[in-house]
Amino acid sequence: MTTPLTATTDYEELRARWGDVAWVELEPGVGAWLVMGYQEILTITRQEKLYSRDARNWRLFQEGVVPPDSGLGPMMFWRPNVIGADGGEHRRLRRPLDDGVAAIDQRRMRRSVEGMCADLIAGFRDKGSADLVGEYAAVIPMLAIADLFGLDVTQGHELLAALRALFGSAEDSQAGNKKFEEILGGIMHARQQDPAEDLTSRFLRHHDLNGDAEVLQSMVVMISAAQETTTTWISQTLRLVLTDPRFAGRMRGGRLGVDDALDEVLWRDPPMTNMPARYALRDTELGGRRIARGDALVLGLAAANADPSAHTGEAVIELGNRAHLAWSAGPHACPAPVPARLITRTAVETALHLLPDVRLAVAPDELTPHPSPWTRCPAALPVLFGDH
Repeated sequence: MTTPLTATTDYEELRARWGDVAWVELEPGVGAWLVMGYQEILTITRQEKLYSRDARNWRLFQEGVVPPDSGLGPMMFWRPNVIGADGGEHRRLRRPLDDGVAAIDQRRMRRSVEGMCADLIAGFRDKGSADLVGEYAAVIPMLAIADLFGLDVTQGHELLAALRALFGSAEDSQAGNKKFEEILGGIMHARQQDPAEDLTSRFLRHHDLNGDAEVLQSMVVMISAAQETTTTWISQTLRLVLTDPRFAGRMRGGRLGVDDALDEVLWRDPPMTNMPARYALRDTELGGRRIARGDALVLGLAAANADPSAHTGEAVIELGNRAHLAWSAGPHACPAPVPARLITRTAVETALHLLPDVRLAVAPDELTPHPSPWTRCPAALPVLFGDH
């Protein structure tokens, strides 16, 4: 029986049954290989000539098993952007992203994010309760990223709603994707008429991007990836602090800092639980499984981080270990771990500072992940503070 891939998939059970490479179901009738071995993921991510990022190689799509209106489309179908390219074409499309990240003024970003966090907390502090996902963690990255691209607050919230649908890979996924691109197309055309010192304008004048379509898709990649992953990282770190007495006590006691909490989350609950996808360019073997040409392989980043081969078993040595695969590996590794950490650290530190008595309003086992095969961000993080 094939295991459906969801936010609550039991990776230990899958590993016991299949080993490091398991056959899973992405949606009814659509299967893929979930790669859970640490070394196997390194093998895939470093061999572009065997494992392509170009979804046009996906056999089940070529054969019509995956319909064009599938909810998997926005996350798995080919797009003319950096995610769907290999080799020299990938490096050309990657350069504008790397240059854009390098141009970020980190001091300005930190001050801006601190102000956003303080304003959000001020908006709910008097009522003594909040959902730290919906009212905080999900809002901060989008406002920060929208600011970088020249979008206003209203547009940032519209983007957030569209992205929630896109990453859910459900019936409204295609509509969310369409709305997302419409909003970004609007700011792109505005900046063509009135350039500014923002990332939209930088992309428009970057010599490696040819035409509006490539500029738009570069914006799509950078914003969508940053929003979902940073929201999840903030949410999971706050969940860890609020639900794990061992960790919360040590951090608040000064023996571990926020960065240690961030690293703990990157190992245990990385922002992207499962990363779509690579496509085999020929028949091969991986982790003892026969992989057929055109098979899809999903990178099980959370499962690989739990692979015993990636750990020493010594707590002292493990502290500060950043050999996790939370950002993937190889040419397609995340280009922005530094600004992502800056936003996440600032959001967590500000919440703990301004809400020193914050506590969970429900039992920890009542927290459930937002439905998605790709991430397991808590759907909500209800908390109380003050006299409530």
